[in-house]
Amino acid sequence: MVIVDAGSNPFELGVATELFGLRRPELDVPWYELALCTPAPEVPMHLGFFTLSGVGDLSEVDTADTVIVPNRPDPEEPVSPAVLDAVRRAAARGARLVSFCTGAFTLAAAGVLDGRRATTHWRWAASFERMFPAVDLQPDVLFVADGNVYTAAGSAAALDLGLHLIRTDHGAEIANAVSRRLVFTAHRDGGQRQFIDQPVPAVADTSLAPLLAWARAHLADPLTVTDLADRAAVSPATLHRRFQSELGTTPLAWLTTERVALACRLLERGEPGLDRIARHSGLGTATNLRLQLKRTTGLTPTTYRRRFTLA
Repeated sequence: MVIVDAGSNPFELGVATELFGLRRPELDVPWYELALCTPAPEVPMHLGFFTLSGVGDLSEVDTADTVIVPNRPDPEEPVSPAVLDAVRRAAARGARLVSFCTGAFTLAAAGVLDGRRATTHWRWAASFERMFPAVDLQPDVLFVADGNVYTAAGSAAALDLGLHLIRTDHGAEIANAVSRRLVFTAHRDGGQRQFIDQPVPAVADTSLAPLLAWARAHLADPLTVTDLADRAAVSPATLHRRFQSELGTTPLAWLTTERVALACRLLERGEPGLDRIARHSGLGTATNLRLQLKRTTGLTPTTYRRRFTLA
C-alpha cells in the first residue's frame, strides 16, 4: 500500500509502481498486490504536475502488510493528521513501514522512528536531527533496515531499498531478475554512501568495471585487496580511494558483499553442502558463511535455503 499525499514526488511513486505493481509472470512467484490510497479524493502531486484521484482512502492502510508512506517537497511542513493516524495504526499492528527520501519525516512525525536507526536525503539531515532528536539518524547511507521499519535516502536509493525488500521477500535470484529488467545494478549495500564528496574530474579515471567483472568471475579464488590492486596496476591505497570514490565502499566490503550474494544464489539453486557453497563463493568455511549470511540477511543458511529455494 502506497500512501500519496499532497506534494508527493512522482518519482518515488513510480519506483513503487515499477518494483511492486507491475505483473511479472516470467518470475513464477506470487507477486505483490500494489494499491494506492490518499487522505482526500483528489491529491495534487509535486509542483502540480498532475492530480491523483480515483484511488482508495486511508482506511485501506489497515489491511496492508507493507505501507509506503508519503514524502514531501518541504519536509518541515506539518504532516496531515489523518496520514499520521494511519501510519500509527499500521505500526501498532506490526505492518512493515517503508519511506523513500523525505518520507522519513512522515515516519518520525508519527513517532514510529523514536529509538530506531533511520536515514533520509543528505540535504535534509540537519533539519531531521533538529526536529527528531530521539531518532538515530544515519545521514550518509543509502538505506537503513531497523526491525520492520525501512528508510531510504535520496530518490535513486528508493530503488536500492525496493530491491532489498524484494530480495528479503523472494531471494537474491528473483531480485537479480527484477534488477536486470530495470537495467539497474543488482545490489548496492545499504551502508554505501549517499553521495561522492569529491568533485567529478573533467576526465574520469579508468572505470573499475573491468576489474569488478574479473573479480566476480574469480570469487572462489582467495582474492585479497592486494590481488585486486595488482590486477588494476595500482597501489592498495589508490585502489581504496577509487573504490570509495566510485562505489562508496571499500574493496574488502565489496568482495564480501559479492561473495554473500553468490552464496545466496547457490543456496537458492539447491547447491548441496555449506562447505562446498563456502568454497565456491569464496567465503572459505561454513562458519564464515553462516556469519556473513546472518549479518547480511538476518537468516541462517538453513532458514534461507528453506525460504528461497527455487522450485
